[in-house]
Amino acid sequence: MPLRKSWRWIGAFGPDTMLCVAHARVGVIRRSWWAVWDGTTLHEGTRAPFDLQVDHGEPIEVTTGPAFTRKTPLRVRGTVLGKDIDLPGLLDESHGRHARRTSWMWSAGAGRTVDGTPVVWNLVDGLHDGSPSERTVWLDGVPHEVGAVVFDGLDGVADLRFTASATRAKKENYLVLASDYEQPFGTFTGRLPTGETLAEGYGVMERHEALW
Repeated sequence: MPLRKSWRWIGAFGPDTMLCVAHARVGVIRRSWWAVWDGTTLHEGTRAPFDLQVDHGEPIEVTTGPAFTRKTPLRVRGTVLGKDIDLPGLLDESHGRHARRTSWMWSAGAGRTVDGTPVVWNLVDGLHDGSPSERTVWLDGVPHEVGAVVFDGLDGVADLRFTASATRAKKENYLVLASDYEQPFGTFTGRLPTGETLAEGYGVMERHEALW
């Protein structure tokens, strides 16, 4: 039987600061990490040297077989590496017994449309692909499920184009467990799967291949 996995990931996205803070568990193995892009430098570590306060929006939940996820739009506030932040973001809470070999492409981000509507999105290929899916765009806080999306590697998804500013990447192989991922912070342009055009967009792309 596949091992039980769980993770909790918080991301916050803006023009001058982007960050993620996460904790994951696969069986008895635990990992924690954080990363901050301050507009110039990518800072990374294992124990976050800052506290965040989060306001939760309306979540979506999806269960596919033995795997569950909850995605929640956030407002993230705090002081990060000496800088005060007040940014939109996303909380990813997932757990279950995912397949022994799992791979996915993912994008999470936030910004505003050309008419000023605040937006947060969660787009994925490879996890919870059925119906209902976890693919969601929140327009002014209201979730809208969207159809299947095609990723152009790490260069974009659907009609969104992505320009990387800094990339987190790690490859680990413990024989029975392995992980190979890239997760760049950057900016988005183009049109959302719900049809609206972005005036500004910030967030992450991710490629992940896991043996767990």
